Amino acid sequence: MSTMTDVPARRVPPLGGFNLTLLRIELFRMLRNRRTIIFTLILPAALLLTVGNQKGWQDTAGSGNVAAYILISMALYGAALTAAATGSMVALERAVGWSRQLRLTPLHPVAYIIVKALVALSMGALAILAVNVVGILQGKAEMPLHVWIEAAVVTLFCTLTFAALGVFVGYLVPSENAMQILGPGLALLSFLGGVFIPIDTYAEVVRYVAYWTPMYGVAEVARAPLTHDLPWFAIVNAVGWFAIFVAGAAWRMSKDTARV
Repeated sequence: MSTMTDVPARRVPPLGGFNLTLLRIELFRMLRNRRTIIFTLILPAALLLTVGNQKGWQDTAGSGNVAAYILISMALYGAALTAAATGSMVALERAVGWSRQLRLTPLHPVAYIIVKALVALSMGALAILAVNVVGILQGKAEMPLHVWIEAAVVTLFCTLTFAALGVFVGYLVPSENAMQILGPGLALLSFLGGVFIPIDTYAEVVRYVAYWTPMYGVAEVARAPLTHDLPWFAIVNAVGWFAIFVAGAAWRMSKDTARV
């Protein structure tokens, strides 16, 4: 006679359920969202064009010029905003019950996080590509090719910080509030962290506050291939905020998972 002990345990799929089909579905789902396309392709490129006729763009900055410095900054902002929006989609998934459905499958939470990170990187790469294409067509940014490539790659990996922030906020607030918080919040952090305005133009008190903000460290890291200047405290800032946002996202995800 069969007993409950005869019921086989649910088999965990290879790689915790991670597969290219799931990744493709998640990526296409993001690309079908009109707001995502605006954040990814239109907004960052438009910001670059908006400040495209400023005086002093041809002044030297590191191994390039000020136009290249601003291009990298705009690419970082666009990619950060896009990655955060991608991560915050977990709020909508929770609201419609998709997260609950996934928790009933053998999909491992780590595999789910990896998929989200790869989608965020893909969307961030599109934002960076859009800004760089506009910068090339604009014809004002000047820097060696290897610096151009290095800055784009470093900027891309810096966006993981904001993908983690998006997931953290997505688990923390209702779906309708996630981007209402992240959009203005990232804009404010970008102003304060020296993305839109050089940090050395701020008053001393504001500058000291800016050193502690999440955008300051990643902005310095992203522009380091151009400026050849990367203070140690900028590295600590970038690594520290990345760790904080990842820990926050993992904590909120574990709380959410425990409800099933």
